[in-house]
Amino acid sequence: MQIDVKGRNLQVTDEIREYAEQRFAKIAKQVSELAELELEVADENVPGDPIAADVVLRLKGTELRAKEVSKDPKHAINLVADNLERQVKRHRDKRRGRRESRAAAEEIRSTPAALEEAPGTL
Repeated sequence: MQIDVKGRNLQVTDEIREYAEQRFAKIAKQVSELAELELEVADENVPGDPIAADVVLRLKGTELRAKEVSKDPKHAINLVADNLERQVKRHRDKRRGRRESRAAAEEIRSTPAALEEAPGTL
């Protein structure tokens, strides 16, 4: 998985970049190597929680998005990674369910031809 870390109104240090790559490594194991993850850490000029982490994960045919805010960039990255992790798990389970139901439907369609009435059952 390719990880692109950007900063808006904030300098992205090597420490933040390494932390993000380490945090998203677990998600990288669950998705294709062709997946692209774009993380934007922004300093929003508002009182309270000024740091926002916005992530977009582009998979084959879909995009997963998450955004979280916190006072610390690492904490915001941690929150957004947890959110994205849930979305990836849900997406994988959906795809697996569809694949299994499709396989079951194919099996049912092919089974009646094999189970035609055996001679002498009536």
